[in-house]
Amino acid sequence: MSIIEGFIPLTAVVLSLLFPIIAIVYGIKASIRKKQYETELRRLIIENHTDLETAKALIEKQEPKSDKYTSLRFACVLIGVGIGALADYLLHIEGIYFWLVIAFGVGLGLLASFIVELKLQKQEPQESQEP
Repeated sequence: MSIIEGFIPLTAVVLSLLFPIIAIVYGIKASIRKKQYETELRRLIIENHTDLETAKALIEKQEPKSDKYTSLRFACVLIGVGIGALADYLLHIEGIYFWLVIAFGVGLGLLASFIVELKLQKQEPQESQEP
């Protein structure tokens, strides 16, 4: 057993412990920055004597915009992955080309999703104008 082969398990253990620790540290850091931003915003509102309605609009948490096409996008991507896997199975592709075929299928799925979303968005204003 060579020296390099001895480091492979050690590297795997270190990396498997390092990634969650880094994720936790950056999550805490983002949370602290968010709190600092909110505190700074409140301080500026008080210092500038902002009217009540504007202050409420700035401080209140806004509802995240719901993306109603998320399910369509995921469905098209999964269909693309399935088509890529089927093409791989039928063509007996090996090596890196397997992943290229899968990536091509995902790309086709995203393209199909984009086209369908575009058509649906064009129909929405027409439907909302008709009472």
